[in-house]
Amino acid sequence: MLSLDPSGPEWDCPLGSKDLEEEGPWGGGSGLPPTGCFPGSWSQDVGLDCKGSPEGAEARAWTVYYYSLLQSCLQQAGLPETQDRSQVPRTGCPGAEVTLCVLGSPSTFLPVLLEGGVQSPGNMLLCLSPAWLMKVPAPGQPGEAVLLVSKAVSFHPGGLTFLDDFVPPRRATYFLAGLGLGPGRGREAAELARDLTCPTGASAELARLLEDRLLTRQLLAQQGCVAVPETLAFTYKPLGLLRGGDASPGLRLVELSGKEGQETLVKEEVETFLRSEALSDVLQVAVKLSGWRWRGRQAFRLYPRAELGSVVDTVLALLEKLEEEESVLVEAVYPPVRLPCSDGPSLGPGLAVRICAVVCRTQGDRPLLSKVACGVGRGERPVRHHNSLPRTLEVGAGGASKKFVWEAARDYGLQLHLVESDPNHFASQLVQTFIHFDTTEHQRDEENARLLAELVRARGLKLDGCFSYWDDCLVLTALLCQELGLPCCPPAAMRLAKHKSRTQLHLLCHHGPPWPAPSLHAVPCCPLESEADVERAVHQVPLPGVMKLEFGAGAVGTRLVKDAPQCHEHFSRITRDLQGEADHPGIGLGWGNAMLLMEFVEGTEHDVDLVLFGGRLLAAFVSDNGPTRLPGFTETAACMPTGLAPEQEAQMVQAAFRCCLGCGLLDGVFNVELKLTGAGPRLIEINPRMGGFYLRDWILELYGVDLLLAAAMVACGLRPALPTHPRARGHLVGVMCLVSQHLQALSSTASRETLQALHDRGLLRLNLLEEALVPGEYEEPYCSVACAGPSPTEARLRLLGLCQGLGIDGPNYPVAHFLSHFK
Repeated sequence: MLSLDPSGPEWDCPLGSKDLEEEGPWGGGSGLPPTGCFPGSWSQDVGLDCKGSPEGAEARAWTVYYYSLLQSCLQQAGLPETQDRSQVPRTGCPGAEVTLCVLGSPSTFLPVLLEGGVQSPGNMLLCLSPAWLMKVPAPGQPGEAVLLVSKAVSFHPGGLTFLDDFVPPRRATYFLAGLGLGPGRGREAAELARDLTCPTGASAELARLLEDRLLTRQLLAQQGCVAVPETLAFTYKPLGLLRGGDASPGLRLVELSGKEGQETLVKEEVETFLRSEALSDVLQVAVKLSGWRWRGRQAFRLYPRAELGSVVDTVLALLEKLEEEESVLVEAVYPPVRLPCSDGPSLGPGLAVRICAVVCRTQGDRPLLSKVACGVGRGERPVRHHNSLPRTLEVGAGGASKKFVWEAARDYGLQLHLVESDPNHFASQLVQTFIHFDTTEHQRDEENARLLAELVRARGLKLDGCFSYWDDCLVLTALLCQELGLPCCPPAAMRLAKHKSRTQLHLLCHHGPPWPAPSLHAVPCCPLESEADVERAVHQVPLPGVMKLEFGAGAVGTRLVKDAPQCHEHFSRITRDLQGEADHPGIGLGWGNAMLLMEFVEGTEHDVDLVLFGGRLLAAFVSDNGPTRLPGFTETAACMPTGLAPEQEAQMVQAAFRCCLGCGLLDGVFNVELKLTGAGPRLIEINPRMGGFYLRDWILELYGVDLLLAAAMVACGLRPALPTHPRARGHLVGVMCLVSQHLQALSSTASRETLQALHDRGLLRLNLLEEALVPGEYEEPYCSVACAGPSPTEARLRLLGLCQGLGIDGPNYPVAHFLSHFK
């Protein structure tokens, strides 16, 4: 497994921080677990109690917690929910079958459990509590014990899992546990693993040695001749294995007799280390803790090599935290690997590479490198049954380009009641009920939601759902659903997704479990509301960067900035030109004109349109975007279905899915914009509504799935029946037409009438996005023109020829270049 983590000083991990997994009972922690922290929905009415072995309130809470974690992990991996069949105990021949038992956190052992379910169906068991196991003396083997399993989650092919009771209990033939030395389940697991007749995956004593960074490095350097970072270690009552012996290359061990009064010694040793020739051209050092308690923690501080005082102060502060057999390490930080990338701006901050290999021993004590497959809250919503068609409320109608959406909703037979600020809006004639209400003051969304709810009740409207695909009204819609008790994502989730910098910063802190965590896909950024914010941001976000509107749409005002002067210049221009909704309607200025600066990531751009229900992924559609006309980011071209390899497509879908779950978006149709980089998928932004422009039309044409209907059904609490692995019926490749580039052609050879006629003849696919040919500095595409074909190559060549004939292709708008990503 290869993971890439930022290693700059602005991404220091807090010293002494402990993630939830390590603080839990398997790591020796205590107390009650957090509640409601896992996205998704599953049945809570399951038999987690083990007959004859009752648990206390705290232990019971942790069992429920780990069961929820298991369900969340299974759900995010696209696997079915665990079925509870504990009411009918499993019977068998005790001792005759293979019983592979795991006691520990589901997220830690899930890959092993899934693979075990394939290779030995029904014999790979996960115990979520030590109370599900019991230890009895082994007959005829004094001092040894047999481990019996009374209750467990059994794993089967296809990711099927069952909650089972065993009568009589099954005898474990192999035991693997999450171990700990402190109080709690970790210690219980260690005691259960001691003196068993069956093989065990580890022991507390062995784990204690393997989890010590310093000991591992010394063994590698002395016996394995493996180069390790130059390290200065201050050890407090160290392990016997660390005492004496030959000096290890690159390691300097300073044994402390106490934790206090060490100021002079520490300063002398650190100063000598920082000035040593062994560090060569190293520019930074890291200060971190080593020992059993700190296993798996990324707790460290980075300092320039020249900052002697800061390093000494940190070492002295950490000495106070030490217990016996623990150490404080000062180690060299080496430059990161250079990832292969195409010509262009750099990938941004340095990346630290962590490589994890799983190795086991086979019979004959031969090492075997294992291939491990990565497997990756609300209650289940009751299904509504209707004798009549669903009745939905739509908040915000959008511009005239959305007319086809309203006509489609009417054609589906949906009974609509529209809420709209414009009393003369065309859509008011296409719905059964129209409510004229000013929704433009978004600072008053909570008050407006209460007023709208009163209007709905006053009219006696019995609604099944409420939804919106208009960006400005998404938060208001969520608040209104909350007032009316209708299905919807929480308002806080909608606010988070609407606020682009908050989305990224929230996900950057979302380290899991479950894993892989959405923090892997988030991009460093800074919110901007003043010139002072800009000055601060240019020192925190790697340049070149991207500046854009915090609540913007259509890439209006989005620009590549290469240095600090460009950042200040673009910020001043936007704050001057785009101050409110009247300056450019429909791009989110009703929410304000705050901006953000984010790292520019190199790679190919893609859209992922998702349908989620109860935290489950029902369908995903991936499309490719062509290169933009830098320094702007207005879309130029697109292709569907994606040309990515299947494994890359799966990466993009999972990244989009996990980012949505990480923000609390569990129900609805969402559009996620990502880039595929040399380091994997990176998030551009989440649009918490169905994809705009041509996407709904293309997906309907190619896959027969209507995102509008899916959004309406989810809004009514109905699960859409969608193909799990939809297959496209062809390929579509399209380009955008811009008034600034195509005014002459759009007024003559490629006029609206000409394009519509070609559309009606089936020679191209036209999506009109604007009504008028009005040029401007801040523009959105006027229309999308696409061609279909049985292959992407044929569709691309047809489109290129058509654009050349219509005058859309030209020296300043090279269509062939925009389509080059689709070869």
